[in-house]
Amino acid sequence: MASRPEAGAAAAPMLSVLVCAAWPGRSWQASLTLPPGASVAQALAASGYGEAFPDQDPWAHGVGIHGHAVRADDILRDGDRIEIYRPLTFDPMESRRRRAAHRGRKMPVARPPRTPKAPR
Repeated sequence: MASRPEAGAAAAPMLSVLVCAAWPGRSWQASLTLPPGASVAQALAASGYGEAFPDQDPWAHGVGIHGHAVRADDILRDGDRIEIYRPLTFDPMESRRRRAAHRGRKMPVARPPRTPKAPR
């Protein structure tokens, strides 16, 4: 005879996760309760992101948990925040080059020599 769990026995705790996406001027998020062992792909499917934004692929620019990129089959932990990333509006390397060039223009070509200290 197979044993059944008793009514008072604790079931496996469910996971609470948050799925979010942000754009300039607006954001979207969904709080989910999922069974243990759920993957990132299962959370995205359960969140309703595909129905809310049918023209956007959440994996096009990456998905992460707390700022670290993840794969679709990565397993979630309780309290994870799944972030759907958007495309960059500028190239970070080009921005760095512009800042460096701007700083270079502000500096004088040659500094005048320092006057020596007077002997004591």
